Order: sequence, then C-alpha cells, then structure tokens
Amino acid sequence: MDTDLRTNNLSNDELFENYEQKFKALADRKRLHIMNILTEKGEMCVCDLAPLMEMSQSKLSYHLKILLDASIILKETRGTWSYYRLNPHEINHLLSEELCCLFRKNSC
Repeated sequence: MDTDLRTNNLSNDELFENYEQKFKALADRKRLHIMNILTEKGEMCVCDLAPLMEMSQSKLSYHLKILLDASIILKETRGTWSYYRLNPHEINHLLSEELCCLFRKNSC
C-alpha cells in the first residue's frame, strides 16, 4: 500500500491512532460546516469565517485547531491574521481507496 502513513513505517496501532484523530475531527457537524465553507470560498480568515459560522472567534478557533491538528486544514499566517484552507492532499487521502485497503484481504 503506497500511502504517506505506510511510508513512514507506522505500526498498525499508530496508523489507527492517526485515523482515529482524523475521523474524530470529521465527526462534528460544525467542523464539517467549516470544511464546506472552505471548499466554497477557498481560503478564509477567522474574522471572516466567524460570522458565517455564527460563533465567536474563540469557539471557532477551537474547531479550527482540531481540524489543523488532524492535518485536514492548512494555516498560513499573514501579519496578525491566520488564513485557513482545506488540505487537498489529506482530503483526497481520506476519501480515497487508500483507507479501504487497510480492511481488505487482498493488498492494494
């Protein structure tokens, strides 16, 4: 299986822990909504995203950190503002056949 996780020679436990973090990040309606907005807008600052999400910047930052820690989004700091966008590599990886290969009898 040719995935970034496998090339890092992670054990199955480490691999499962990594996926667990990513799926926990995805298992929240607010974070899915954030991802949907970032899909439509491309890149956004917290100051612009907060009103769309109808939540405070501190609460939004909490959700962004979870997505960031799971590598689902990327952050770029410009001056005093941080801009967020989806990590296309990670999204494609999670939504691909690669994860399914872990649970198939035949190797991919």
